[in-house]
Amino acid sequence: MKRVAILSDTHDILLPEVIQAIDGVDMILHAGDVCDETIMDQLRVLAPVMVVRGNNDFGWASSLSKSMFFQIEQVRFYMIHDRSYIMDSVNSVDVVIYGHTHRYTEEMRGNTLWFNPGSAGWARYNNELSFAIMTIDGDTYTIEKHVLRQERRKRFFW
Repeated sequence: MKRVAILSDTHDILLPEVIQAIDGVDMILHAGDVCDETIMDQLRVLAPVMVVRGNNDFGWASSLSKSMFFQIEQVRFYMIHDRSYIMDSVNSVDVVIYGHTHRYTEEMRGNTLWFNPGSAGWARYNNELSFAIMTIDGDTYTIEKHVLRQERRKRFFW
């Protein structure tokens, strides 16, 4: 069994509440717009990190892939920052992870979950700050949504 933190759109911000909640996970998935490499350094201290490049990731992130296929236990994943750029066939995966909209979304399309953990760092368009922890056991998974404090959220609007 694996516990996997799923983040996106931290935009230079790694809140203490996020660090505390994901401490002890087996892996961290980040769907892009990390922006500052020091955020990656902080995440790597907590667990191994898989990340894709977002539209606001420059310089240090130029070597990051824009998308990736991978597997954790028997669950097959595809991760990209902006789902409108999906060019690969994702019919063979169980979960598509994306970011960009800053809006938490869980949508089943056929047998595939299309999942956006929302923004863990910078609220936008009046969305809540959120991320998730997925527990994977063999070929099954559960998702636990985490919403950050409302008063904290109001500080981070564009």
